[in-house]
Amino acid sequence: MAKEALGRGLGALLGEIEEAYANEMPQKRGDIKEIALGDIRPNPYQPRKTFDPEGLAELADSIRDHGLLQPIIVVRDGDRFTLVAGERRWRACKLAKTKTIKAIVVSITQEQMREHALIENIQRESLNIIELAQAYEELIKMHDLTHEQLAQTLHKSRTHITNTLRLLQLNKKVQKALLDEAITMGHAKVMIGLSDKDQIVMTNSIIGQKLSVRDVESMVKSIKEPSSESKKEVSVMVMLDLAKMRERINMFGFTCKAQGSKLTIDFKDQAEVERFLALVES
Repeated sequence: MAKEALGRGLGALLGEIEEAYANEMPQKRGDIKEIALGDIRPNPYQPRKTFDPEGLAELADSIRDHGLLQPIIVVRDGDRFTLVAGERRWRACKLAKTKTIKAIVVSITQEQMREHALIENIQRESLNIIELAQAYEELIKMHDLTHEQLAQTLHKSRTHITNTLRLLQLNKKVQKALLDEAITMGHAKVMIGLSDKDQIVMTNSIIGQKLSVRDVESMVKSIKEPSSESKKEVSVMVMLDLAKMRERINMFGFTCKAQGSKLTIDFKDQAEVERFLALVES
């Protein structure tokens, strides 16, 4: 069943989206229409939620100077149209304040619209890591695929597919921290499997104490150990937020680092030691 789905469904959608349409639904050049921007609505199945403002502005400038070279693809929706592919171009044209946009009108099902939106963004690597994981998950459900089958179809490694999908197990706040680059992919992978509460506490500690991936690995290992004493120790270590103390000491001209539950001050000479003692005693 999955193989049949791949044969006509997902497999036929690989490669550039317009090439896929050219193979399945040949279009003549005369079929490209000029459609009013206001008559087009975004694809409701678009997996991409964020668009780089700077990149859109650059594309808008290019469209003003050279026009839109590649038409978007739409499907008729009553007396209006719905985007199938090309939302970034559509948004850039709106930014460039053009009144119309070049478009190819096709006739496809809602399921095909969803597939095309997913494949276009995956192939063009325009999704952030969480959106990519969600796109993989949706394709797996739509076509009843294994991780291995999806990996072969998308020409990715099974390890990549599995590790990306595992990110969906993270708490939403942790996912946001990852997208905001407050934590790294290395930090995120280590926290998979922890409770939501432990994930949030760990994330706050990573950000506040600038913990390394190795620090987090050590803490997670201690959390998962059966020893209640080790859990107590790592809990205290994780909960300490020394960021403000570190900043205050640095303001006085001392070199100070915070790691876990430890605060380290480096003194250049005895004079710095005496100056620090004077501040503490005052």
